[in-house]
Amino acid sequence: MTKTFTRRTALAVSALALASATMLTPAFADMLDVEKDELKFGFIKLTDMAPLAIAYEKGYFEDEGLFVTLEPQANWKVLLDRVITGELDGAHMLAGQPLAATIGFGTKAHIVTPFSMDLNGNGITVSNEVWELMKPHLENGPDGKPVHPIKADVLKKVVDKFKAEGRPFNMGMVFPVSTHNYELRYWLASGGIHPGFYSPSDVSGQIGADALLSVTPPPQMPATLEAGTIDGYCVGEPWNQAAVFKGIGVPVITDYEIWKNNPEKVFGLSKEFTEENPNTTLALTKALIRAAKWLDENDNANRAEAVEILARSEYVGADAEVIANSMTGTFEYEKGDKRDVPDFNVFYRHYATYPYYSDAVWYLSQMRRWGQISEAKPDAWFDETAKSVYLPDIYLKAARMLVDEGYADEADFPWETDGYRAPTPAADIIDGIAYDGKAPNAYLDSLTIGLKGDEVAGG
Repeated sequence: MTKTFTRRTALAVSALALASATMLTPAFADMLDVEKDELKFGFIKLTDMAPLAIAYEKGYFEDEGLFVTLEPQANWKVLLDRVITGELDGAHMLAGQPLAATIGFGTKAHIVTPFSMDLNGNGITVSNEVWELMKPHLENGPDGKPVHPIKADVLKKVVDKFKAEGRPFNMGMVFPVSTHNYELRYWLASGGIHPGFYSPSDVSGQIGADALLSVTPPPQMPATLEAGTIDGYCVGEPWNQAAVFKGIGVPVITDYEIWKNNPEKVFGLSKEFTEENPNTTLALTKALIRAAKWLDENDNANRAEAVEILARSEYVGADAEVIANSMTGTFEYEKGDKRDVPDFNVFYRHYATYPYYSDAVWYLSQMRRWGQISEAKPDAWFDETAKSVYLPDIYLKAARMLVDEGYADEADFPWETDGYRAPTPAADIIDGIAYDGKAPNAYLDSLTIGLKGDEVAGG
């Protein structure tokens, strides 16, 4: 079932509001003159689509004069294609999708984002068999539970065992340009496991691979693992916690442990849409910022209500108990090993909603690292590409309006930034290598496994 606020209902509500001047709030009085007020947005059934659900359920879209339908999509490719064709006005997207489309990896189209949807939110899960093989090599704490983060060095012993037995080691991720693909690759490579290259003539991503990565849609991850088709996967919630509840696998690491406060999803629109509908773009950005704020405010006080909303069939459609395992600030690894991870899902803190150029550059660096960008590019190219896709000017304009309307605080936004985060310190990344978005080629050179300089896959 799709969520729809009909135009007829909207007009009726507006008429009632106009009937009494006392009902006009400052936000209503200053409403943007939107070019398009009936919109359809797409999403995939993951907990990090939450800002869309909350903006709808709390009436934030309506406050901006937007009458929105939210529609789940079959997979990430269908979602992107429908934004490109205009069947969807915008969508919850993998952060790599607007970048990949704009540079022409896969489908060629200029897709942009004025809004980052969240930080963190993913995990890597392995099958029970793989977990049992890993356990003898783990360091345990005084409580007898594994010390986290668990590094991929431990998994390498299992991968080597599979290789010696002539067995492929298969892992699932959700899409070739997904955060999940790059995070899984990053973790594997940090432990000496080669995740394979892409090339223009071989887009499998398995050239020279020790672990064979392939696409599996998020809701199908647990069943595919249970069937033995894959030995592990990287995915967003609730599909890691679902493996714990089903007793079919064990999450071994979260992306927060791979890269503290890493960027995850974005809200994607066609460049054409933003140019033809500038006020509409501002209005929807305002609504999404308010939704993100609601999700994080008062130390996640609203998360229990958010879980109830997300559990509905029209949104994520998973058991509330499974969604709550991560959305309420905890994460369960091996069954019974539940730990506090307050920032597992971040929607507003740490300037989570600001579309940083440095986040875009990191994704582009990983595309180059693994051969999706087949040729070397100068640092200036990374900067220019990031600035053609990420639109912080629109974001800050929307933020200024929200501050002026009393819906947000001045301190909530990075007004003085040049669009780049300060370099991520080595201590915040699993392999101990710092990341500076202003020096992508130096960063690539510092990584042990992966393409650098003029190298090409297979060359």
